[in-house]
Amino acid sequence: MYIKRDLEDKIKKYLKVREILAIVGPRQSGKTTLLKEIFKTVKKESVYIDFEDRDVLNLFNNDIKSFYSLYIKNRNYLFIDEFQYAKDGGQKLKYLYDTYKIKIIISGSSVLDLTHQALKYLVGRIFVFHLYPFSFDEYLRYKAPSIYDRIYFSLHKKISNYLFKNGKNFPVITQPLIKEINTYYQEYAIFGGYPRVVIADNREEKITVLKNIYNTYFLREIRDILQLSTEDELQKLIKALSLQTGSLVAYNELGQISLLNYNNLIKHLNILEKTFVIKRILPFCKNRRVEIAKSPKIYFVDNGFRNVVMDNFSLLGDRVDRGSINENFIASEMLKREVSLNYWRTKSNAEVDFIIEKENKNIALEVKSTLVGGRSTKGLLSFKSKYPSAQAIIVSENYSYFDRQKNIIFLPIFFI
Repeated sequence: MYIKRDLEDKIKKYLKVREILAIVGPRQSGKTTLLKEIFKTVKKESVYIDFEDRDVLNLFNNDIKSFYSLYIKNRNYLFIDEFQYAKDGGQKLKYLYDTYKIKIIISGSSVLDLTHQALKYLVGRIFVFHLYPFSFDEYLRYKAPSIYDRIYFSLHKKISNYLFKNGKNFPVITQPLIKEINTYYQEYAIFGGYPRVVIADNREEKITVLKNIYNTYFLREIRDILQLSTEDELQKLIKALSLQTGSLVAYNELGQISLLNYNNLIKHLNILEKTFVIKRILPFCKNRRVEIAKSPKIYFVDNGFRNVVMDNFSLLGDRVDRGSINENFIASEMLKREVSLNYWRTKSNAEVDFIIEKENKNIALEVKSTLVGGRSTKGLLSFKSKYPSAQAIIVSENYSYFDRQKNIIFLPIFFI
């Protein structure tokens, strides 16, 4: 079963350009499914190869000319799945690209960025696209297509136009609609957007799939990359990060919990980021004298992954970490859209959860769980006093309002 991804149309626009196209992302994010769907559009003039076939892989690794003659000759497109298994893959792709002028589309896990320095040979020859687990847009389009097509899509577009394209009228979002969409958000916030999790029939199956992704795919891959004999330190580090989600990173505490010295801790964090498990958010700083300029915050790429690490799938309303889950949702959504994201904090502890920079505009965004009225926060007011042109937004699970006098927008979190 194929569920259309937002990235599909974007990649199709580049099928006629000269450059190699690479789809990279975390394990189980749907890269193979997307690659096969794109392959269908040019199937008659293409060849599809999977490097999990060791015979094909060995020929590519050891006899690239025979590989070309057997699989590629007289074809216009070459699709390669699981490209990360290739040895010196970047050099060989460069040879095929420069010698035979074949259009190449590849997919691979994050190891593509790490193993054999593949991409350094392809500078100027490759466009890299990131495929993440489902965004909430993609999730809702699958789970509730009528709501998405008839209401959600147009409302979301109007909000975006108002924020970033100087739209004149801010749309009205009714309470019944918020309540309806919130039922889907509640599930998405707990189980996340991995495709196999989204299509699972029930709660038990979703939990089983998430545990399998964590234990079988993630731990095995990271252990191989770091050449670890045991996963104990890695698991302790990931658990500590899940508990510190949205907080300033405390390296000393992380090191003590994971039993990693500073250098190994930084190495592990770098790998976790490159393998699309976490994302570091840096501070927004224009005035180093009064604003924090160094300490990052860490969020998870997928809320379901964070929850499986914590082994906690309780309902959102019952969670003591409800605020962290909602913050993590915002960070994850902005990452999937490749939107610049920071947080803001002064040395006197005035703070705004997120600063979004897009199309030369700054949005100061505060995350709340629930609201019963439109009250701004001290952090937002402090930021607005220093950056008057910024738009202030407060998101929650249940409230919508536009305070025109103060120019503060209150949005349901799933409409940001």
